[in-house]
Amino acid sequence: MHRLSPSIALACLFAAFQMSALALDPEEEKLGFVALSDGKTFEGWKQSGNWVIEDGAFARVRPSGQLTYEKQLIPDDFELRFDWKASKGCNSGVYYRPGQVEYQVLDDENSPYGENPRQSAASIFFCMAPSKRVARPHGEWNTARILCKGSIIEHWLNDQRVLSFDYKDPKWSKEVELLRIRGGDLTKRGGKLLLQDHGQDVAFRNLRLRTIPADEKLTPDPTFQPLPVTGVALQKEEARVRGMLEKAKPKSPAAKGAK
Repeated sequence: MHRLSPSIALACLFAAFQMSALALDPEEEKLGFVALSDGKTFEGWKQSGNWVIEDGAFARVRPSGQLTYEKQLIPDDFELRFDWKASKGCNSGVYYRPGQVEYQVLDDENSPYGENPRQSAASIFFCMAPSKRVARPHGEWNTARILCKGSIIEHWLNDQRVLSFDYKDPKWSKEVELLRIRGGDLTKRGGKLLLQDHGQDVAFRNLRLRTIPADEKLTPDPTFQPLPVTGVALQKEEARVRGMLEKAKPKSPAAKGAK
């Protein structure tokens, strides 16, 4: 039997890994997913030169600037699937609607943001906490999904649905108001997909997108319960909200004229 040399075998293994990492699953093709990256170029994407491609993934390696998908706007009803990997202490995110609507990407264990569940991995940042923490340690890949249909939003992390709610349901009015204070509006549509550079290295791969058809139902989980925000984390959040509200107050004519 002819044996491959170790170097050739390693090259073949790497090539096979790349193909498996970039190819669409047949079931995903049936659902209408489209790959947003070929794993080799930035075709369709816009950046400032601080992102590179490493092993088929978009990697933020230096300051500074977001990576934005310019080829199309996000559909009103959609599903986005992707993988993400955080560096130690990383804070990043995926923006999928206009304004401050963000799937949070975070190293929960080492980032100071991680103390607040509404800022933890897979949350809608500064709005809705996940029901559990299932992010893998920094340096490891995580799988993620975002589904939006009408007023229903789901976030998945590592094959677990950790967030599922209807933002029109009055019981979530407090969380929706938090996002409004920050500058986000869940009702807006027509935004660009944006991968955030928040100052730490992060990587994304296997981004694929589909439009959810009108006859496909998405039902919020009636048992969904976000993790509570308590203690020092809640105090810090409340102080931040007070600061945002104060900053948003219109200045008096006297204050405007003061030097």
